[in-house]
Amino acid sequence: MSVESTRWGILYCPKGSKKSSKKRWTRIDTCLKEHGVKFDFVQSENQGSVKRLINMLINNGYKTIVIVGGDSALNDAANCLMETDKETRETIALGLIPNGQMNDFAHYWDFKENEVEQTIEWLTKRRIRKIDVGCITYTDIKEEKHQHYFFNCINIGLVAAIQNLRLHTRRIFGSRTMSFVVTLFLFIFQRLEYKMHIKINTETIKRKLMTVCIGNASGYGLTPNAVPYNGLLDVSVVHHTEITQLFEGIYLFATGKILNLHSVHPYRTKEVTVEEDSKAMVSVDGIVIGKITGAFKINVEQEVINFLIPA
Repeated sequence: MSVESTRWGILYCPKGSKKSSKKRWTRIDTCLKEHGVKFDFVQSENQGSVKRLINMLINNGYKTIVIVGGDSALNDAANCLMETDKETRETIALGLIPNGQMNDFAHYWDFKENEVEQTIEWLTKRRIRKIDVGCITYTDIKEEKHQHYFFNCINIGLVAAIQNLRLHTRRIFGSRTMSFVVTLFLFIFQRLEYKMHIKINTETIKRKLMTVCIGNASGYGLTPNAVPYNGLLDVSVVHHTEITQLFEGIYLFATGKILNLHSVHPYRTKEVTVEEDSKAMVSVDGIVIGKITGAFKINVEQEVINFLIPA
């Protein structure tokens, strides 16, 4: 089935209670109609259904695909688009209405959760910018090769371990607040250092590190100067920090000045090779992919996705 070129395909990824999700969609639906947008929408049942639905929109010929969701759903969209042939991908524009637990990429472009009307008005202007995506290439324990794309960042080490804790505690307790409190408590028992062997540009880093963030964009604040359109990745390598300096680090992180912390070493590069990470946890756009056995590579593909940005 093919659709008219001006019709949007919208994927709605609900969050919260059924009542709040329905209220949220009613607001979006009303605003779309007020702006004269022709659209069809599908709703995800769970995170596992997102890629299937995005591929359905692509295969049905929608030229504008809008994700109403967060970083995780947007990551699925990036991977679905990168799995299509270049000719098809060139004809599709990807849009975003933030509606997730994490909306870091939306915030980078100044899309805000509570400003639906403004976001839709911007999207209807159809201002398109070609943006970069990062890519991690690795081999799993079955010796199968994988490529996973990302808009935001990859975390290796402590941050990914904390994200993994949040995921598990959220599944157990349901409540975001309870999950945060339990995660904060369990953080005390987390391993704080990982022996890593990393190659960045001409430099080789071989020592114990707390965490490494490789950002195509702001990377949840850990790569605050990264931009997704210069063909480069920003890398923040965090060495071990004393407890007293940890509080300073939290303050600098909250104020967007994390690179001023002396234990954070920034780099800018096209490619990062991780030769060893002592089985540190790895996450991609907040999605934990676990521990990777063997070496892996992270690089950037420049200007490969059409993205709708504020007008």
